Amino acid sequence: MSFTSADLVPLPVVLPLIGAGLTVVAGRRTLLQRVVTALVLGGVVVVAALLLAIASGGERLVVGVGGWSPVDGVVLVVDRLSALMLLVSSVVTFAVMLYAMGEGQASDDHEDGGAPLPIFHPTLLVLSAGVSTTFLSGDLFHVYVGFEMLLFASFVLLTLGGTESRVRAGANYVVVNLLSSLVFLLAIGLIYAATGTVDMAQLVGRLDDLTPATAHLLQGMLLVGFCIKAAVFPMSGWLPDSYPTAPAPVTAVFAGLLTKVGVYAMIRTQTLLFGDDGYDQLLLVAALLTMLVGILGAVAQDDIKRLLSFTLVSHIGYLVFGIAVGNELGLSSAIFYAAHHITIQTCLFLVTGLIEHRGGSTSLSHLGGFLRMAPGLALLFFIPALNLAGIPPLSGFLGKVGLLRAGAESGTSLAYLLVGGSLVTSLLTLYAISRVWGRAFWRGPRASFTDDDGELVDVTGQEAEELVASRPLPRGVVWPTAVLVALSCAFTLVAGPLFSYTDAAASQLGDRAGYVADVLGVAGR
Repeated sequence: MSFTSADLVPLPVVLPLIGAGLTVVAGRRTLLQRVVTALVLGGVVVVAALLLAIASGGERLVVGVGGWSPVDGVVLVVDRLSALMLLVSSVVTFAVMLYAMGEGQASDDHEDGGAPLPIFHPTLLVLSAGVSTTFLSGDLFHVYVGFEMLLFASFVLLTLGGTESRVRAGANYVVVNLLSSLVFLLAIGLIYAATGTVDMAQLVGRLDDLTPATAHLLQGMLLVGFCIKAAVFPMSGWLPDSYPTAPAPVTAVFAGLLTKVGVYAMIRTQTLLFGDDGYDQLLLVAALLTMLVGILGAVAQDDIKRLLSFTLVSHIGYLVFGIAVGNELGLSSAIFYAAHHITIQTCLFLVTGLIEHRGGSTSLSHLGGFLRMAPGLALLFFIPALNLAGIPPLSGFLGKVGLLRAGAESGTSLAYLLVGGSLVTSLLTLYAISRVWGRAFWRGPRASFTDDDGELVDVTGQEAEELVASRPLPRGVVWPTAVLVALSCAFTLVAGPLFSYTDAAASQLGDRAGYVADVLGVAGR
């Protein structure tokens, strides 16, 4: 039996699931769990890189799982978009896994670190499998299965340690995401009832044959389900209350990946299944409100984790802007910005975990002087923070310029309003990040510790410097963060080739007939 490139396609799903089973069997043998997890996630990174290299040539890989035809069974599809998202997500997950291992090696505090708990490794692997499933699926029901894998794994990770705040946040998270899953599943049922299939290649022609009212109803239901998962306003209130309670590596992987899965599903269904612009104007309004409400929420925060959670919501608006603007440049810029934003948000939440380790808190009221006390940590925060704010020549600036050009190219009054809103959001992002820099890094030394009653006690001056010096950062958490920050800078260095790739990805997404021909073998079937 000869090995073909198509045989690589199922591996990003299969390998983590096998690894999850092995780490469950390993139980509390932490070293064995770490070795298995590292090998599996490292293998997924290699496979994703190979798939990207294949997809970059324009080839679309299609695999019918279990030997079934795409019409009768589950189909996995790799194109330029899915390959890029798969590679970026797998690299980020690998980096977070290394950070979590370093955190666990540094401390036996299972409640705070999360990594030493036996359930952490299998759950992270299931999360990775769920992300890969969503990116690779060629039918709507299998996308739903990927979402449910994510929901299960993310709830377990969110409640690691079982503290009251984490369980409360986890319950809120699950209720909201179950609602989005219910809407999505109902939409799938109605689509199957109307067309007789949930395979996306077959749906291309069959949805076009429905009455406009029916097609718009189905499209609207899908968008509602995806917008909840992507935290698009007004369905974004759950995110800032859920993410900050989790351990640093968990919050980082959530911030980097989970909302982007919802955005990916929006891109895939909007470009492939629905050729009209029935909801573009509504999405433009939602994008504007998501940007502005999110960043105004960030400006009002005192806690770094909550501030970053609100900026996460705000910058989802940029991605929705790119989807809704209705031209190829907007779609290309949204894909570029998604890859950039996954990396940047993960970096910032990992660095926040380092700040919490040394300062004893993530509240700006309890932090100060880190530029002098921990200059290396200050640099690790400074670079991705400027990138998030869109300071030239970093990749955040380049992605935003692409989106602004797309809005101007569209030429509608609402698109121009989005251009203005994008600029305001970028300036307010810079202001919010500057507040963190001014208080946590620039002002006089300040740190805190928890007393016997569980209350935070502030210390300042020389006493704060001594307290911070007594909490050195282990290399196991520093170097994965530093490598990921360096990777975020690499996006700037390869921005030209990456934009060429995303331009080709956007063009490929517009070729609906090509997708149908590759998946079903007969164009238009």
